[in-house]
Amino acid sequence: MDCTKCDREAVMHAAYSGTHLCDTHFFESVERRVRRRVREDDLLPRDATPENPQTWVVGLSGGKDSVVLTKILHDTFADDPRVELVCLTIHEGIEGYRDASVDACEDLTADLDVRHELVTYRDEFDLEMDDVVEDDPENMAPCAYCGVFRRDILARYADEYDADKLLTGHNLDDEAETALMNIFEGNVEQVAKHFDASLGGFDERETREEMVPRAKPLRDVPEKEVALYAQLQDLPVHMAECPHSSEAFRGEIQDLLLSLEENHPGTRHSIMAGYEELAGLAAEKYRGGEPESELDSCAECGAPTTRDVCRKCALVDAVQSV
Repeated sequence: MDCTKCDREAVMHAAYSGTHLCDTHFFESVERRVRRRVREDDLLPRDATPENPQTWVVGLSGGKDSVVLTKILHDTFADDPRVELVCLTIHEGIEGYRDASVDACEDLTADLDVRHELVTYRDEFDLEMDDVVEDDPENMAPCAYCGVFRRDILARYADEYDADKLLTGHNLDDEAETALMNIFEGNVEQVAKHFDASLGGFDERETREEMVPRAKPLRDVPEKEVALYAQLQDLPVHMAECPHSSEAFRGEIQDLLLSLEENHPGTRHSIMAGYEELAGLAAEKYRGGEPESELDSCAECGAPTTRDVCRKCALVDAVQSV
């Protein structure tokens, strides 16, 4: 098939739009959607200047999504003195898995000449995920522990680096899956929180001063297109799945979404278009209801929390007491 926009051979077909694209026009399509999201979500405010630049911390895992996000952000803002990128990689302590992805992160950031920071669970919590999985004191899925630990590190180090934004590589599939999970669970309050946490533009959200706001510039791009972009650009990517990954409900939602998309191209885009509007309405409703719980400081680490001891410290204590 020829490219819809020129006479070169197409490398991909987007069933949801009916277009065939060559490599050049495919790259332009992906990059345009990321840059449009940056613009529409107002990631770069008008008061940013070379003298007062924005610091964006990118959660770089070495997987396809965060690698592609880092590459596009670098190419877009490398010559813009209003933006400083810092890539943060977290080593969870998973033998035979994370070392390879850290290598990919180091190769990418060295090639792009972007600041790269590496943080480990061993240094931060005196534990590794392999040990957590073996002991499992709370009888939870490994992802439940790891998610809490990762969020804590991302938030703390974004604050330490005086970040204005914390960026993650969630793609369209990730966001549509989360949307369906929240809807199927009937969790309207979580839908509202999703809007203020990362879905709404920065001129629409209600944010907390003590939290570094998050953004997902890749969230308009389907997962397969992210993977193809990484492959065609020959980016250093670690493609292996985490051996401890076991999010059963999300896996079911993923299978359902892929089936719907295959039979009804454009389903993911439609889900997110409607969900974002509903999430905005939910956010307005919950902001006008009962006041949100006041944040205090964790008695052990000082992190913002509504508990005496934050969830991260409680889990670390549970693992270390085994």
